[in-house]
Amino acid sequence: MTGMQDHLKPTPIIDFDHPAVLKKAKELAGKSQDQTEIARSCFEFVRDEIKHSYDHRMNPVTLKASEVLEHRTGYCYAKSHLLAALLRASSIPAGICYQRLSRDDNAEEGPFCLHALNAVHLEDIGWYRIDARGNKEGVNAQFNPPHEKLAYEIRIEGEADLPEIWANPLPIVVEVLRKYKSYDEVYENLPDVLLISKK
Repeated sequence: MTGMQDHLKPTPIIDFDHPAVLKKAKELAGKSQDQTEIARSCFEFVRDEIKHSYDHRMNPVTLKASEVLEHRTGYCYAKSHLLAALLRASSIPAGICYQRLSRDDNAEEGPFCLHALNAVHLEDIGWYRIDARGNKEGVNAQFNPPHEKLAYEIRIEGEADLPEIWANPLPIVVEVLRKYKSYDEVYENLPDVLLISKK
């Protein structure tokens, strides 16, 4: 966990100092001064206009926010990097959160993998989690503060909402997105972490 200022800075991966990311952030904000409305606009753009790599069987594998924007595709991890970048570009604090989920939506056990989403700090609410992975049958994530409507709920033992709000993506996530060159290779090697304790 880090201080609020760290959730406003550009990084090599959340590269909102890239001209294309800055331009898109300004376009999404328009003339609005309302942080909640700007956050909604950014969320809906990433959710609806950036295609989830596995859902749409799309390459290349993207990592940096600017790459995700350029190629209009990314895994949940990469989409969270772009959403954080767009929000930070509008001076809205944003971080990355993770869930640990079963790889099979219908399974009653593992194997498990990490799933990435975002937290945005809204003035009247505080930290609010949003998930822009992209909706599909059985997935209906929405922006409706203060009520959370994420893509996935925790269903079974071994799954978990990880509580941290990270200023930068986890190294294990970065490693996977750098190492593998196609969406199917990433899918076969999705990152995971072991839980310290199971509830």
